[in-house]
Amino acid sequence: MPRPAPPSDLDPLERLLAIMARLRDPVDGCPWDLQQTFATVAPYTVEEAYEVADAIERDDLADLKDELGDLLLQVVFHARMAEEAGAFDFADVARAINDKMVRRHPHVFGETTYETVGAQGEAWEAIKAQERLRKGRAVSLLDDVPTGLPALTRAMKLTKRAARVGFDWPDISFVLDKLREEIGEMEAEIAAGDREKLRGELGDVFFVLANLARKLDIEPEDALRATNAKFVRRFQFIEAELAKLGKTPDDADLAEMDALWDAAKVALASD
Repeated sequence: MPRPAPPSDLDPLERLLAIMARLRDPVDGCPWDLQQTFATVAPYTVEEAYEVADAIERDDLADLKDELGDLLLQVVFHARMAEEAGAFDFADVARAINDKMVRRHPHVFGETTYETVGAQGEAWEAIKAQERLRKGRAVSLLDDVPTGLPALTRAMKLTKRAARVGFDWPDISFVLDKLREEIGEMEAEIAAGDREKLRGELGDVFFVLANLARKLDIEPEDALRATNAKFVRRFQFIEAELAKLGKTPDDADLAEMDALWDAAKVALASD
């Protein structure tokens, strides 16, 4: 016999925790939820974080509310599985982040003062380094830059870490020179036809671009996400204009679509 959902007059977070507990109930829970593990849920967690970023990019606060809820569900899901394993529960997760925020903001919750935002950032990194040492982790400065990050973001974080100890180009002109060098090496491998070496050279180009983004103080994923959205808008303009002629992109040649692309740049002037 079906059991009713946890009552709606519960504290909203308590109700969410109760709903997740019910979904994971080994007797009458949801079969799909019961099959999940940390590893199988992780891709959904990453996806939900991107959907939060997408709602922010679109400045859609109503959608942002929903997407933040979806992301919160991911935290609750992982915490529930950890509780079942006897590792920790949601309250432990909340306690850990509470303690971390207080510990990393001594200028807010203590007597420490910083003269500049830059000095605060340096102190933040120093506190994180101390935390890594206490955990017996991170022999290398780069050890705890997560491998699961998007590659461009991770490249930016890796070089930012290295730059903290002086391993960095003096200014943007050096980065641009290196970019030209890497493009030249990539072109040579294109001509040679060695795909494995070409893969490496293309990776080098992306890595230098991530460095350039760091130097310009631009988040590369944000920049590329915006360009992707711009491409979608312009291509959809092409499709709409062709539809007025009773055509689809399959019916048009490159010259016609290229002309409509130029028209899209004018029509969508904000792009």
